[in-house]
Amino acid sequence: MGGPKVFESPAALAGAEGTQLGPTEWLAIEQDRVDGFAEVTGDHQWIHVDVERAKDGPFGGTIAHGYLTMSLVNFFLPQLIEVQRFSAGVNVGADRMRFLAPVLVGSRIRAVGEVVRVEEIKGAVQSTVRVTIEIEGNDKPACVIDTISRYYPE
Repeated sequence: MGGPKVFESPAALAGAEGTQLGPTEWLAIEQDRVDGFAEVTGDHQWIHVDVERAKDGPFGGTIAHGYLTMSLVNFFLPQLIEVQRFSAGVNVGADRMRFLAPVLVGSRIRAVGEVVRVEEIKGAVQSTVRVTIEIEGNDKPACVIDTISRYYPE
């Protein structure tokens, strides 16, 4: 938890495969965040938003939406990696996304990462960072996703 790994330019990512990133600070997942996500996505499934009914459900309480957990990668990435001196950065997408364990409301999550691929693409440097969302006290991660970012040099 010492801040992001800093790369002074997109070119500095070359050869960074295998670099470990993080961990980030812990983030508490509270019901208001889950309810807000349900509101903006229209996903009001009881397992996420009905606290009373979920007590008798398979997890003993409400759980975060998988896509909420996945979306928090955008919150965690700047805590894991910082690329400097680029004119534009583009979120290209993601590969190999999996939900492995539910995130119970009231639990805390954090991220660790690894640079798994760096390549030149059409005048830019593209990196794939595998982000693993860990759940405090759980051996199984909530989510593992390979994020793809493209950096155009200055």
